[in-house]
Amino acid sequence: MLRWTLIFLIIALIAGAFGFFGIAAGAAGIAKILFFIFIILFLISFIGGRRSI
Repeated sequence: MLRWTLIFLIIALIAGAFGFFGIAAGAAGIAKILFFIFIILFLISFIGGRRSI
């Protein structure tokens, strides 16, 4: 999922550089949402993955 975040971030940067601000805003929004989903899933797996012996 982090890979998709980076892909959409790169798309947003390229589109912004070429002046396609609508596409850049859309790709940046998708990248932001995917990043937050990745962080939440990472924290859940980190906390849930701990086992006390």
